[in-house]
Amino acid sequence: MNTQQHYINGAWVDSQGGRAADVINPSNEEVVATITLGSEADTNAAVAAARAAFPTWSVSSKDERLKLLKALRDEYKNRAEDMAVAISTEMGAPLALAKTSQMGAGLWHLDNAINTLENFQFERTLNEQSPNDQIHYEAIGVAALITPWNWPMNQVILKVVPAIAAGCTVVLKPSEIAPLSSLLLAEMIDAVGFPTGVFNLVNGDGIGVGSQLSAHPDVDMVSFTGSTRAGIAISKSAADTVKRVSLELGGKGANIVFADADEKAVVRGARHCFNNSGQSCNAPTRMLVERSYYEQAVQIAADTAAKTEVNRADVEGRQIGPVVSEAQFNKIQGLIQVGIDEGAKLVAGGVGKPEGLEKGYYVKPTVFADVNNQMDIAREEVFGPVLTIIPFDTEEEAVAIANDTPYGLTNYLQTTDAEKARRVARQLRSGMVEINGKSRSAGSPFGGYKQSGNGREGGVWGLEDFLEVKAIGGWEA
Repeated sequence: MNTQQHYINGAWVDSQGGRAADVINPSNEEVVATITLGSEADTNAAVAAARAAFPTWSVSSKDERLKLLKALRDEYKNRAEDMAVAISTEMGAPLALAKTSQMGAGLWHLDNAINTLENFQFERTLNEQSPNDQIHYEAIGVAALITPWNWPMNQVILKVVPAIAAGCTVVLKPSEIAPLSSLLLAEMIDAVGFPTGVFNLVNGDGIGVGSQLSAHPDVDMVSFTGSTRAGIAISKSAADTVKRVSLELGGKGANIVFADADEKAVVRGARHCFNNSGQSCNAPTRMLVERSYYEQAVQIAADTAAKTEVNRADVEGRQIGPVVSEAQFNKIQGLIQVGIDEGAKLVAGGVGKPEGLEKGYYVKPTVFADVNNQMDIAREEVFGPVLTIIPFDTEEEAVAIANDTPYGLTNYLQTTDAEKARRVARQLRSGMVEINGKSRSAGSPFGGYKQSGNGREGGVWGLEDFLEVKAIGGWEA
């Protein structure tokens, strides 16, 4: 794979003064590739290419876009194995997870975006009573897409494909920690033959290319997924040019387990928390348990953590792998120690690496009980396999604890009482709610309230994020 060049204006090009950066395999701490962090000249060249391509691409037909996107889907399927290996190598997802959920997420979102585009009306009449009033949806312009390392293709495809489907031209800056999957996607786009300048990729870090894109006067929109801290910085930087900013940020999801929950609820919640080594913004990391079921739930969660295997990403199995980097490992270890120091009861895991895994960034699946919602361990996004368990007495108290957070991405609840489930779901201040382990369907919007962000990805909402709305009066049919 060509890792040291950027993809700009339909060609692989050398950086104009960028610097080298190593990509580390978190399973063994070895260098697996070297990329080039772009310079401002690289950023400017990519934006210029996207700007030059926009007038033609923005008026391309739906059929033209669909043909290319369907060809991209075919190419993605053909290189699915390569994609899974790239993701596993760069961010530590075990091969089984990389081949299914990680690689698969990109394919699912490609399929859904194609279906959404096929059924979307870019021009429509306001209503039957106003036949001369038209509503037109038009591409917003050049979109800068800044993506994270934890679910690489999930987030890249959720941005790149709807933006292109809407008629935007794009500049992608993938995470410098996990860039290999995005470079592979660029190879696919090049092989399919998208018009030059429609898709551009510049590797870089947030301080460099990320900041340059956020402030660039020729960028019309920034779509960012990552930390709340970085999202705030991007919003401030983008404000000077009043560009649209769509943010999908952190989370600290509550999982409310009522005493009448099904028998698998706690195991399901703990496994969900540990999945992807806890590196998911929508992970249910705060388990709120009704007091009459509390002691039993704590034991089940502790047992589940103890049974959760940790191992290298290249080993076949259902284990969790390492966390992505040394910096993330150190952050998680520090927060586990904070939980201990705060007086939370450690019932599984703890600081240090699992036995036999001294090389690599491995974290023990960890469970804290007797937590209160004011502890740092209950308020900060750990982004590791760390579960906190908090007791509650009443439904009202459970809702209050769940909502007492600066975040509002995904909340979960477990009860066999359907009316109670509906009642609680309506009160939870989050962009998404999942009941009794039922995940949301394809095309459902992904996004949050409060400091979890302000945009929506997926389905028609994800397409509309990249569109302007134009109202026209006096249109003669």
